[in-house]
Amino acid sequence: MALTPAHHPACPLCTPAPESSRSPAALPSPAAPRSPGLLRRAVCEFGLTAVLLLAVVSGVRWLFAPDGYGGGGTAFALLGAGVGALLAALMVSAPGRRSGGHLNPAVTLALWRLGAFPGRDVVPYLVAQLSGSVVGTWLAGLVWGPVVSRSPVSHAVVRPGPGWGDGAVVAAEAGVPAGSALLLAGLLARPVGRRVLPYAVGVVTALVIAVLGPLSGGSANPARQLGPALLSGEPGLLWLYGGGPVLGAVVGAGLVAVVRGRLGARLAAVAYRRPGGPPVRPGRSERSRVRPRRL
Repeated sequence: MALTPAHHPACPLCTPAPESSRSPAALPSPAAPRSPGLLRRAVCEFGLTAVLLLAVVSGVRWLFAPDGYGGGGTAFALLGAGVGALLAALMVSAPGRRSGGHLNPAVTLALWRLGAFPGRDVVPYLVAQLSGSVVGTWLAGLVWGPVVSRSPVSHAVVRPGPGWGDGAVVAAEAGVPAGSALLLAGLLARPVGRRVLPYAVGVVTALVIAVLGPLSGGSANPARQLGPALLSGEPGLLWLYGGGPVLGAVVGAGLVAVVRGRLGARLAAVAYRRPGGPPVRPGRSERSRVRPRRL
């Protein structure tokens, strides 16, 4: 299983490879459309993240405020379903296809560590996503008024549930990006997986909010917490909800590298134990190898 930084039209998380890394035969013709520049892609990430946070704060306002649904487990399930559907829609939208539709610093870092995103683009993407979080949260306050700043909405800031200590929150917040890195690696390795990736991410997000929302907070996205934490005046938990997902993204990418290495070594060992057998390409299953004909 190998990821490539080359752009795939059905893979909203892949980005174009730099021009210098392409062979002359792979260079586009003068008539072919050029991929958008880094500034345009970063602006798209900013706008998409702002829209996501505007929707999240709006959903929390109507699902958890006293004059809305009133909160509870069903409210978390409804919020998760809405955010998951919106996230999938943003990823397949025109701006999402242009930027890759990360909308999450942990996703950007995981893709970079997986080799599917250029390192020089990481910092601009992170700045765009985090600033988009602040702007989107601020816009929600303008739209809905003072109710957004009052409890229990509090700009949709994420808090852990009763009995959840710092260590448990970090573990939960890191576990989701770690698993997501494995999911990304598996889906990006196949064309079919690339097509269903936005919807898979939407489903995972919905489940995380519905299940972990009442427990650890269910953020798994530093951009999800930054804007609400700053505007609500509760930045004390930023290190949990920011550091946890980043740690999980790095650990998940490391697990992918370990799985790749062990899989390649195992298949190579199988090939060497069979004299005359065809060479094995890492990531290719043993059953898919074509045996040479015997003359």
